Amino acid sequence: MFNIVSTIIGIAGLVIALAGLIPLLGWLNWIALIIAVVGLLFGILARNNTGRMLNALVIAIAIIRLIVGGGLI
Repeated sequence: MFNIVSTIIGIAGLVIALAGLIPLLGWLNWIALIIAVVGLLFGILARNNTGRMLNALVIAIAIIRLIVGGGLI
């Protein structure tokens, strides 16, 4: 149950993070980061690691984009 919730949250975070790759929409990565952390918390409670790994990937994408963009743009 927690794995399904974590995966759904991870997919939503991934969509937002990919939209945040567009120039001038980098602020969306802050939202994706928060969503992915919540999904990671659900993933920690799950037996399988699919949702956990997906949310870790979204967190990595969002952090790298924020570093490259200077945190905002």
